[in-house]
Amino acid sequence: MSFDTFLAFIAFTLTAGLTPGPNNMMLMASGVNYGFRRTLPHMAGVIGGFTLMTLLLGLGLGQLFTAYPAAHTVLKVAGGTYLLFLAWKVATAARVEEGEIAAGAPMTFVQAVLFQWVNIKAWFMGITALATYTVATRYAAGVAIIVAVFFLNSIFTSILWTLFGTGLRHILADPRYYRWINRGLGLALVLSLWPMLKH
Repeated sequence: MSFDTFLAFIAFTLTAGLTPGPNNMMLMASGVNYGFRRTLPHMAGVIGGFTLMTLLLGLGLGQLFTAYPAAHTVLKVAGGTYLLFLAWKVATAARVEEGEIAAGAPMTFVQAVLFQWVNIKAWFMGITALATYTVATRYAAGVAIIVAVFFLNSIFTSILWTLFGTGLRHILADPRYYRWINRGLGLALVLSLWPMLKH
């Protein structure tokens, strides 16, 4: 990977990683509803799961969808249905006072890892990066760089979005505002399905 290509890849990674998507919206919602510490397993699952998925795609798993287009359709339907369920849970979450423990539970590490496989934005980022920023002659090195950068970027963006949600938690003392922010986050999660619906 040339230096110019590397810089372009970094720009792509930061842009794609920082923009609202299912992972970011759910981490922010978890920060709002459960706080930073209780969201740590969710964050670790996003980081580890996305990194693992990108590595496996780089090793050839992405060819499955070329050979079996129906598998991609099944993934889209399953992912979209699950995201709608999560959006409903976020939109209807009750406010938790400081020091209280929420009636529900934040996403676990394993759930967050598994979620990456139905997260269309994660698939888009991984496949796009591998197709665009690698060359056949040095493919293995390109995959290694992409996986490493995605890993570091996932740490940065996961912490950032969770902290953003945690900050909102302290600001939204009024239960009415709390309900509206959760409804807004639920709607944002639904809207994150739009790129999937276009393809």
